[in-house]
Amino acid sequence: MCSTCGCSEGEVTITSGHHSDDASHCHDHAHHHHAHHDHCQCQTHDSASCEHEHEHDETIEFETSPSVEVHHHYYHHGDVHHHIHYHLAALPEAMPQPTMSEVTPTVKRTVTIEEQVLAKNDRIAAHNREHFAAQHLVALNFVSSPGSGKTTLLCETLRQLLPNQSCVVIEGDQQTQNDAQRIEATGAPAIQINTGKGCHLDAQMIHDAMHQLDAPQGSYLFIENVGNLVCPAGFDLGEKHKVVVLSVTEGEDKPLKYPHMFAAASVMLINKIDLLEHLDFDLQRCMQYAHQVNPELIIIPISATTGVGMDEWLSWLETQPCA
Repeated sequence: MCSTCGCSEGEVTITSGHHSDDASHCHDHAHHHHAHHDHCQCQTHDSASCEHEHEHDETIEFETSPSVEVHHHYYHHGDVHHHIHYHLAALPEAMPQPTMSEVTPTVKRTVTIEEQVLAKNDRIAAHNREHFAAQHLVALNFVSSPGSGKTTLLCETLRQLLPNQSCVVIEGDQQTQNDAQRIEATGAPAIQINTGKGCHLDAQMIHDAMHQLDAPQGSYLFIENVGNLVCPAGFDLGEKHKVVVLSVTEGEDKPLKYPHMFAAASVMLINKIDLLEHLDFDLQRCMQYAHQVNPELIIIPISATTGVGMDEWLSWLETQPCA
């Protein structure tokens, strides 16, 4: 389980979209320790020999005792935190209430040691960033809630960039390879990452996907993250920019409800503006809310279906040269 967001990945697979049935192109990550799932079970910890920052949780339950709950916190080995709960069940009022020293506990101890999640992710992200720079790749992390239309928008972007500009795509979804197949229909190579129960991509997944994705030097690398406006804000993938996509069907107050994502983004694409006449959506208010969270945010109203705003979006991409 991810200690940052509480999600549980289960089995993660990285698959080339056009080899979806070929087991030789499928990288099974069920055995791999990702940045936010590295953990071990142990009873002791030697802080001098381990770089990890760990958290210890201990629960001690008493079979008979008064109706008292005691929370005892203490620290051991510097940064190791022991948190002990004493849960005492009520005895009949006629019976004498024992003191804590008289109670013989039945101890059920679970000690979970977990590495600082984001610290390791950031180290891998820094490695990814160095790799992208060496290959002259411009990595853009597309983030949004589900149904914002970012895959449709990405497909239209690819159709207008190809074949004059090399582009590759990493697709993130919990299940299916539908989006990778849609991307490859445009002519761009794509790798699908299925995160299972996970709600975001992390730097390790991108690192592993890049080993399967033969990205030519001087390419745009579009990373389409799992639909989620919360967790992807905190996970650096090594990208140059986060591009947040917000559709007009979602409500203009999304930047205020999910400020961390909009604060982390460089560009905000307000998609599906062709539907504005059918909705109660205040475009100017949405832009004001976004700038309230991030005054430097570049905002482009756009429609992937009608093409409105595509020129402005492509012009911004040109300001991020691959060479």
